[in-house]
Amino acid sequence: MLQALFQPEFAMLLTGLLLVLTVFAGLVTSRIGFPAIVGFLGLGILAGVEGPGGIVFDDYLLTQGVGMVCLAFILFSGGLDTNWRAVRPMLGPALVLATFGVGITAGVVALAAIWLLNFAPLQAFLLGAVVASTDAAAVFSVLRSSDLDIQDDVPALLELESGSNDPMAIFLVTALLTFTAATQPAPLSLLPEFGQQMVVGALVGLAIGFLFPEMLKRMSLRQGGLAFVVSIAAALLAFGAASLLGGNGFLAVYVAGVLAGTRTFAAKPIVRTFQDGLAWLAQVVMFLTLGLLLTPSNLLPIMGAGLAVTVVLILVARPLAVFACLLPFRRFSARTMLFVSWAGLRGAVPIVLAIFPIVAGVEGAFAIFNVVFFVVLVSSVIQGPSINRIAKWLHIGEKPKDDPNGAPAASRKGEGPPAAGA
Repeated sequence: MLQALFQPEFAMLLTGLLLVLTVFAGLVTSRIGFPAIVGFLGLGILAGVEGPGGIVFDDYLLTQGVGMVCLAFILFSGGLDTNWRAVRPMLGPALVLATFGVGITAGVVALAAIWLLNFAPLQAFLLGAVVASTDAAAVFSVLRSSDLDIQDDVPALLELESGSNDPMAIFLVTALLTFTAATQPAPLSLLPEFGQQMVVGALVGLAIGFLFPEMLKRMSLRQGGLAFVVSIAAALLAFGAASLLGGNGFLAVYVAGVLAGTRTFAAKPIVRTFQDGLAWLAQVVMFLTLGLLLTPSNLLPIMGAGLAVTVVLILVARPLAVFACLLPFRRFSARTMLFVSWAGLRGAVPIVLAIFPIVAGVEGAFAIFNVVFFVVLVSSVIQGPSINRIAKWLHIGEKPKDDPNGAPAASRKGEGPPAAGA
């Protein structure tokens, strides 16, 4: 049996079976009112070392790489699906939330971890930075499966925020990790690096987002499938080029997707459909891998700590960040800001970021990872299924959508697995 595990045929069979079962688990959980990521993660856990599958998997470096590649394709697809004309009015508020909001959330969670959990300051601020950003995959999924017409351009705000706040969280995590090295830079000395990451990432994204449609126009591909290859290359080039030039790869792929989505080219509909399917595959692979990585028994000792962090994050840190960032924009009512606070869903991004301290060998990194995993699971189970009810309760989402697919005004009305996030 052990020898069979290393045979390509058996590996292909096992991989295909896991993918099919993961999709099935996601559909089942979504139909009973939970986000699909719960099913994806759940199957990974069942297939893992303490589940019936018994698969031993503990390669954190590989999981980090898989997570980064998958997030790149998810963000690129989300950018392609974004209606720039609809979301442009929300650019200012979204960017404030994606930067200052992430910082405020990280700080509040860190202070709570120091006070409630007796975490060391570095450990506490790493935890805060890891859980500070909302997850693009989770937000896109929930909003596009909603049967409500959410008002006040809230879907546009949430999609732009979730697509652009990962760079800030990644910068905070990597900056904090530098303080574990022998040479500890002053915090203010990191600001030029942050500016460089944002500017270079945005410029590379704009360049790729312009060149990608131009290539498809000028190449006149006789084989339609080659357009898919070019679209994959665009996402990889945006991420890789930005990272090598000192920019933020995640920002680059999202900006490239948004700009490409505003252009007109012959293969645009099929490329969007292909990238949507690729994004779903990325979600399945990413959550399945993360589920395999988890040892469920490790969550039991940190349940109290995880619950405390979840309560602070959902009821204190996120609302405080949203109100502080959106109050200057007078167009948002208190009800809208409450809904935006509740819709700050966490997903794969915090779990992937929680692997960074483990790979860097930071003391207490495994405790951070387990707490973050617990927070993501609990917040997904609580927040995801209640989005529609909260919108109705706050009277900002009472009209049924005209589109039977349930896509928000800010998005292309595309296809996807039903009720993936609600």
